[in-house]
Amino acid sequence: MTNENYSGVTTGTVATACSIAALDAILDSSDVACVKVETPKKTLDIIIDECKKLSSFKAYAVAHKNPYNDPDVTVDLAIVSTVELLDACDDKPKVIITGGEGVGKITKPGLQIPVGEYAINPIPRQMIFRNLEDKLPENKMAKVTISIPEGREIAKKTMNPKLGIVDGISILGTTGIARSMSSEAYKNSIVTQLDVALASGIDELVFVPGNIGEKLALKQLNVVKEQIVQTGNYVGFMFEEAEKRGITRFTFFGHLGKLIKVAGGIFNTKHAVADGRREIMITHAALCGADHEHLRMLYDSKTTEDMLSILDEINLSEEVSNSIATAIHDRCMQRFNLDLNVILVDMEGNYLNNNFNI
Repeated sequence: MTNENYSGVTTGTVATACSIAALDAILDSSDVACVKVETPKKTLDIIIDECKKLSSFKAYAVAHKNPYNDPDVTVDLAIVSTVELLDACDDKPKVIITGGEGVGKITKPGLQIPVGEYAINPIPRQMIFRNLEDKLPENKMAKVTISIPEGREIAKKTMNPKLGIVDGISILGTTGIARSMSSEAYKNSIVTQLDVALASGIDELVFVPGNIGEKLALKQLNVVKEQIVQTGNYVGFMFEEAEKRGITRFTFFGHLGKLIKVAGGIFNTKHAVADGRREIMITHAALCGADHEHLRMLYDSKTTEDMLSILDEINLSEEVSNSIATAIHDRCMQRFNLDLNVILVDMEGNYLNNNFNI
């Protein structure tokens, strides 16, 4: 495996390693414990957990993604490749790649793989093909079936159901090396929502921070699930990517505690990057006429919900929320060319501001 502290390998790399091991078992019959995988970046040594020859023309191999510095739901997940040698056909490629149990199927347009195909992305497909092609006997072709025994269950923790990928997870990777979620890999996963929405003919989106925001938006707004896009912490990035795709009409919907950061010009809302919620709240409360005593109480509060309770006591909750919503709108307009509606809610989904259109 790679020795980089903040990286691991992708599901595509593990699937490729298992495919190499299974083919080696058919051709050589020896016990395969480790294989070399050529990735777009470099050659990696991948440990194989199990490899078994089933017949003179069929074998399978199992490996898993080793842990690395990232909360990746596919870490430690077992990936299986079953390889079958067949007689070569002039009208078929040397390596045919398909999915089995636990690998998702595409049901919506807008992704890199056509509707109806297994969710094995282009780079993993290329890696499997290129690593196996030269090993094949001249008159043979290989059928590779990738499966993930726990894939259906793990998929529930991913964005796949939202993207229309059913019955399993995706085999992913653009370099063969997995970086932490603070990197481009995570951004690539969330930006796919925009492409799916566009391919579905949707041009007015609802941006929400995450799952809670999505549930509240479906409850409060007259929208369909396909319109809702989760930004995670990367609010600015997602607005930029939407603008590149010609999408300019948005409702920005979510809990005050998350969206308030944007009012302060914080477009990456991860707590470790920047906070400022208290300071932003106090500023807008002061602008709306809160006295020194209540400003001190706001300063000493631990959560935005506590702050709202204090503002309720002095009948400033709605006015302050309107002020914050306006600031969020103006900050976004300074950076992006948008038609933007800002809706702030509490944990129950109740509207906090009223200066929006629905």
